[in-house]
Amino acid sequence: MATPNYGYEKRQKELAKKKKKEEKLREKSQRKLGPSSEGLAPGDPETDVASQERDAPTPPDLPTKNG
Repeated sequence: MATPNYGYEKRQKELAKKKKKEEKLREKSQRKLGPSSEGLAPGDPETDVASQERDAPTPPDLPTKNG
């Protein structure tokens, strides 16, 4: 019966940790470069660009005081 290769398993875990850490750093740097949207949901009208493009403000139908 073959014995388990613990060194190989350890190396695989280390590589997985390293990959995960690099991914987190990459995401963190992208967040710094991108627009700040902390605390707001992706579907929030304040940050949802598609929503802003669809719902363009319409001019009021009522006349103003000066007009």
